[in-house]
Amino acid sequence: MKKRSNGSKTSRGPGELKAAPGRRAEISRKTKETDIALRLVIDGSGETHVDTGIPFFDHLLGATFKHGFFDVTIKARGDLEVDLHHTVEDVGIVLGKAFHVALDGYRGIKRYGVAVVPMTETLTEVAVDLSNRPHFVYNVQLPARRINHFDLELVEEFLRAFGSNAQIDLHVNTRYGRNSHHIVESVFKALGRALDAASQVEPRVSGALSTKGTL
Repeated sequence: MKKRSNGSKTSRGPGELKAAPGRRAEISRKTKETDIALRLVIDGSGETHVDTGIPFFDHLLGATFKHGFFDVTIKARGDLEVDLHHTVEDVGIVLGKAFHVALDGYRGIKRYGVAVVPMTETLTEVAVDLSNRPHFVYNVQLPARRINHFDLELVEEFLRAFGSNAQIDLHVNTRYGRNSHHIVESVFKALGRALDAASQVEPRVSGALSTKGTL
């Protein structure tokens, strides 16, 4: 079980960021294209309530939160009649901001996390550095273009938006795989497990885990 942070912080942006006591955050974001409300608890049990209006996307997000042991509630409404892109990308934006707020600038944690997840014939590795320096590497080959009505190119767009707004170094590499469903699901499961490892409290660290003394 994760150790809970003893501190709390309130951080607000222009009407959208709200950190509750402990390692959690509540964020809302409304634009002309989407309306999203999100609650995140880092030290959870994997309890999720996700409704984006995109069933396959909900399934993938649920896999991340379950394997990361994060409690997450997401209610998202977007212009799905136009495209799924706006909703998927904006959920990534909001989720990334939530992680950055809930983990208080990434102080006092292990910082790095790596997960290698097999799924039948597929093997995917995700590595994260909760660094305040966003960078994104994505090496995933997908045999299919779509699953049901979900364009699989949106997986990359979600991850890019998430990593940029979380301000993390995120590397996603599928070593091999033939089934597109297995590949993308292994990506999301590995993401959850890598984030779980990186977000663990490290009592031997005071402030940021960095030779510079700050991230």
